[in-house]
Amino acid sequence: MNAKANKKPENLAERIYLQLKQDIFDFRLMPGDRFTENEVAERVGASRTPVREALFRLQRESYVDVLYRSGWQVKPFDFKYFEELYDVRTILECAAVRKLCEHTTEHDMLDELVAQWCVPAEQRLTDGPTVSGMDERFHEQLVMAAGNQEMARIHQDLTERLRIIRRLDFTKPPRLEATYNEHQAVLEAILHRRVEQAQMLLRAHIEESRNEVRKITVHMLHEANARSQLHAVDNN
Repeated sequence: MNAKANKKPENLAERIYLQLKQDIFDFRLMPGDRFTENEVAERVGASRTPVREALFRLQRESYVDVLYRSGWQVKPFDFKYFEELYDVRTILECAAVRKLCEHTTEHDMLDELVAQWCVPAEQRLTDGPTVSGMDERFHEQLVMAAGNQEMARIHQDLTERLRIIRRLDFTKPPRLEATYNEHQAVLEAILHRRVEQAQMLLRAHIEESRNEVRKITVHMLHEANARSQLHAVDNN
């Protein structure tokens, strides 16, 4: 009985965390929106304690800021911040690819990636969220395979921070197909130990994704702002 009682608040905080995070991802909570713990607690039907726990977790992940004496705020959207994260990510992944091409003799982890991505067109997955998760693992496993644990830890942190916008790259079928083609080309270059080619292909792949994500994000922000203004007019 006690174990169940102790577990319930943790599960509630997790549920609230996931709900708020999805609201931020889907722009139901807009960048710059302000709110209080009481407002969230009332909306989700919970006390302030699990709400506060969920919010502090989102703060640690850089999705919200605490405004002392005036509640919380969804972190304003900062394209420069995400551009800098993409730059660091590119540097880390290119360094990992060089290590793989020059020093790795075992390719067990790469074999797993080949089995996922180097498949005939009819075997390719078409569900955006599924391919998005696979894409994250592709890039994480490239870095992990290089054997530098600290590099992998930093890259994992970057992946979490970029997730809010990277997932948007998998909302259109042509981008899913492009991801398969580009991953396959990178893997083939690595397996043939063509360092410069592998790095060039990887940079181009990340850059294309970054440009597409930026366009989609701007469009979604514009649509969300329009909906918000329309809702305000209707309420008046």
